[in-house]
Amino acid sequence: MLEHVFDEWSDGDLVAAVDDAHRQESMLMARKLAAIAELLGRRTEQELAVEQDAAAVMSGFNRTAAEVSAALNMTAAGARVLVGHAETLAVRLPAVAAALAAGHIDWRATELICARTELVTDAVIAEVDAAVAEQIGSWRCWSREKLITTIDAVVTSMDAEAAKARRAAAYDQRRVDVRPDLDGMARVRANLSRADGAVVDRRLAAMAASVCPNDPRTLMQRRADALTALGHGCLELACACGTPDCPVRDRAPAPVVPVVVNIVATADTVTGRSDQPGYLAGHGVIDAELVRELAREATRHLVGLPHVSLEQAHRYRPSAALARYIRTRDLTCRFPGCTVPAARCDIDHTEPFDHADPASGGLTVAENLGCYCREHHRRKTFDEGWRDRQLADGTIVWTSPAGHTYTTTPGGAALFPDLTGRHRTPDTEKVGTRRDQMCTTRHANTATRHRNRAAREEVRVRCWRNQFRRFREFFHGESTATKPSTSPFARFVNHPIEPEELEPNWQPPPLARSDPDEPPPY
Repeated sequence: MLEHVFDEWSDGDLVAAVDDAHRQESMLMARKLAAIAELLGRRTEQELAVEQDAAAVMSGFNRTAAEVSAALNMTAAGARVLVGHAETLAVRLPAVAAALAAGHIDWRATELICARTELVTDAVIAEVDAAVAEQIGSWRCWSREKLITTIDAVVTSMDAEAAKARRAAAYDQRRVDVRPDLDGMARVRANLSRADGAVVDRRLAAMAASVCPNDPRTLMQRRADALTALGHGCLELACACGTPDCPVRDRAPAPVVPVVVNIVATADTVTGRSDQPGYLAGHGVIDAELVRELAREATRHLVGLPHVSLEQAHRYRPSAALARYIRTRDLTCRFPGCTVPAARCDIDHTEPFDHADPASGGLTVAENLGCYCREHHRRKTFDEGWRDRQLADGTIVWTSPAGHTYTTTPGGAALFPDLTGRHRTPDTEKVGTRRDQMCTTRHANTATRHRNRAAREEVRVRCWRNQFRRFREFFHGESTATKPSTSPFARFVNHPIEPEELEPNWQPPPLARSDPDEPPPY
């Protein structure tokens, strides 16, 4: 049926059709969930109307799930999850449900909101619902990780004590399981805190990267072998290239390098003046109490927009301070929907750097740098169909080959608004600088202002006098040379026509200086 429907459509029309269908899916999903919620309400009322023993056998929730399972050909477990989401949207998250019904958010993001707010107490769920719904308009091109980060930040900031209690309870459930798997393999599953998980992840990454480029194993295979090496008590991964001249085979054992885990938080959070959550790079939001625990023995760097000199702006590579700021600001790759952490991304120029003439454009400054994973870095560089443009606050506007635009905001903007704000010079400093400039140029400005005013007045008077001279000649038909005017009030009409443009070196009479001791004329 649809075989030839799109034959005459342009690429832009096809992309618009995809986007419109996606929006309609959200609206239809909202309608389906609203119907399920209404059915659940009716079945719950029927449950309350029967005897307690009968209700215990089949609750209203289970009866609704059974009907949904049959209608949608779903498993019983899947139907119960769907009914639970419908109840959550109807009772706890009505503002989010309204956004879904309007097509402002898709079901993927709605499902994340339901899951990440499941443990929020009833006392603050209304505030969380309103805060999340207010931000939904900016989620158009956000990845799953960015959505989780933003939702967790809202939940943690509005329910800090509950977040702390949930973290403590979850920490008590930490464990490591090693179970046999198929084909002689084993499956390892660990439940650790985010900070400890980040340490393990960075250690495995460092060991996997320590072999030579000729190692035939994939990155995931090297990480698995690194975990095995740790089990054998080794902190180094042996190279498997098999060549006799391997550059890492006979090297001396390197000293153990401490694993670096980056945490971003405001100064008020670290000092205890605020409970604003922090961010564990590559792993997500952590509550303020955990930030303070980790910060006690951490090396701290003040992250802000660093001053970039003209010489640094003309270099291809950003300084360490500028690179740290860009990664903290972006958090992930800036391509729409990409989830690669900024630590594994390249820092690239939005406007290409001109190696032949750096001063002609493409400066190495914050407003022209962004984090791009290797795949999207190559696509941006070699695929001419994709174009990006960066605004002063770090927002990047992408234009696709079909002509559609997609806007991505820095990941740090939702967590730390001050990080991407325009950095203003303090008013006291600006006033002092301006006052010094005015004192230096006051006399020159006064003379220039006097000359400009006098020049305008001189031109006006000359035009006025020339107009009278032309009127006299027009009405009397006689030249002032043959018959001059005898009027004592307009002797100037006897003079020749004056030029109505001033000479380049024309100067007015000197400005009269007032005597400060002379009394005012009133």
